[in-house]
Amino acid sequence: MFGPTAYLKFRLFSASVVDPALSPVVIAASDDSRRPCMESSVDMAGKLQATTRISQYTASDAFFEALWELGVTHCFVNLGSDHPSIIEAITKGQIEKKGQFPRIITCPNEMVALSMADGYARVTGKPQCVIVHVDVGTQGLGAAVHNASCGRAPVLIFAGLSPYTCDGELRGSRTEYIHWIQDVPDQKQILGQYCRYTGEVKRGVNVKQMVGRALQFATTAPMGPVYLLGSREAMEEEIPEYSVKPEHWGPVGPGALPEGAVETIAKTLAEAKEALLITGYSGRNHAAVGELVKLTEAIKGLRVLDTGGSDMCFPSDHRASVGLKYGVDDSVKTADVILIVDCDVPYIPTLCKPKESTRIFHLDADPLKQQMPVFYYPAEARYKTDAYTAIKQLNEYISSNETLSKKTESYSDRWEKLKEIHSKRLRSIQELAQPSDDGNYNVSYLTAAVRKAVPEDTVFAIEAVTSTVFVADQVQPRIPGTWINCGGGGLGWSGGGALGIKLAVGGKRFVCHIVGDGTFLFSVPGSVYWISQRYKLPVLTIVLNNQGWHAPKRSLLLVHPDGLGSKATNEELNISFAPSPDYAGIAKAAAGGNLWAGQASTVKELDELLPKAIEAVKGGVGAVLDAHLDGPHPGPGKHALVG
Repeated sequence: MFGPTAYLKFRLFSASVVDPALSPVVIAASDDSRRPCMESSVDMAGKLQATTRISQYTASDAFFEALWELGVTHCFVNLGSDHPSIIEAITKGQIEKKGQFPRIITCPNEMVALSMADGYARVTGKPQCVIVHVDVGTQGLGAAVHNASCGRAPVLIFAGLSPYTCDGELRGSRTEYIHWIQDVPDQKQILGQYCRYTGEVKRGVNVKQMVGRALQFATTAPMGPVYLLGSREAMEEEIPEYSVKPEHWGPVGPGALPEGAVETIAKTLAEAKEALLITGYSGRNHAAVGELVKLTEAIKGLRVLDTGGSDMCFPSDHRASVGLKYGVDDSVKTADVILIVDCDVPYIPTLCKPKESTRIFHLDADPLKQQMPVFYYPAEARYKTDAYTAIKQLNEYISSNETLSKKTESYSDRWEKLKEIHSKRLRSIQELAQPSDDGNYNVSYLTAAVRKAVPEDTVFAIEAVTSTVFVADQVQPRIPGTWINCGGGGLGWSGGGALGIKLAVGGKRFVCHIVGDGTFLFSVPGSVYWISQRYKLPVLTIVLNNQGWHAPKRSLLLVHPDGLGSKATNEELNISFAPSPDYAGIAKAAAGGNLWAGQASTVKELDELLPKAIEAVKGGVGAVLDAHLDGPHPGPGKHALVG
């Protein structure tokens, strides 16, 4: 009745009906490579079926191929019941495509996973992938999505969907209790407002195009997260193998300033008595830092204020540097021309406002701030442009315009004045870094000590909240890419962020993570330090232990400076962490004991322990130094050192 090939087709089809996990597979009689033997026994059919299953090509296989083909090198994963085909594809890819398959990083917590991808992407400029589990894993990403969005980090987030079939109609159909309770009306809306793009893989046949489109959005300025979904049935679908051309899926190219705008802005800056440039993200492109320096040296007297501190945008040792401030600085009040470049909050009008006569120009990848319902500054002109391209255009115009060049060369008195102002500022910063008479220390002294002790090219991952300005003043970053701040307001970024940064810079490049005590707890340290140990990513963590959340109190005093709360203790305000947790001990436990841990309350203890912590990291072991600011630690044990 049946020939050998027909019999096997029948057996495979019959098996797929009995077992929904198996789908019909057609074996061509001439395909000897996929038909090792044509014995017509049931056992042989089962063996052939197993062989065929291994060599099947599914939407999940194509998904990972697309990631690799389009430049994604790492997947940070937290897997679940929606990922059988994903897990199969990972296993297959790691066997068959060694060296041409994304590295898989297991992350016990979703927020840490996305923060790692975020940190890696910010350093390399290359998008990375995070894989999470249906709606609950998507929600587990938490504030990390806000941070990636505000921080302009290109990340592709993929989540499964609960199966949409119940009776075994397709491979991937519902097989578990949770497939019903995790089926929600619109999973995309959980992240939609934070993402540059959301989409669903509905069939496997165009999964690579869906990945390509998502990555185009993620990598086009302003960069940010994108969200793709795929049901089990869609990701299990068997499809013909195919490829895409990476060059067809690149980002939209950078925009330049119109010629008229270049002339207007260059002349306005050159004619200003006190020009100010305010930036926040321009340093993400390291080449933009050099162009900014050229601009300040072409227009002597132009100063640069970094507000937001997401990236090192301008060298702090340059005389034109005003330093890092969060939207409040006297330079804003006195400037007669302000050029805003890639910045979300140039100044806070209720605390620091320019003069009515000040002329303002705004250059940004997103000048309208399309994800902010309320945003307006009195700029006379706004341009959607790339910071590096625009600043380079201004430099080229000034250098080629003889009249303008001669005019700016006459500003030697302004140049000398900037040197005087900058030197005075550095002296005042140095004065803050002094220990108290009783042998304790503040955040300025601590950060200055760290800066002196670590290598010059150390990359700092910062999440110091109310202490950020003090930390920035003492670190004084000068090398592009050596200062990376969260950029958003979702506390907890820096734990995973620092690991992603370390993964990106690799080797012996030193990474120092400076974090507030409250933020340390937000970062899910149990997951962070397990990952650090598992993947050998040693980082020096400095915990700024001021025994609580100071940010809520600062917010209170800005609105109610003389209210009841202004006279209340931190305990009464419910922002105290006394008695303080053993932060270093928490990290050490998560690392299975393989981590240097210490606590320092005095200058003497700090001087003793900081070098040991640094040496541990250089030796390949992570270190956490719990630094108790402005006074002795109220809790037990001052020296919880690793043996």
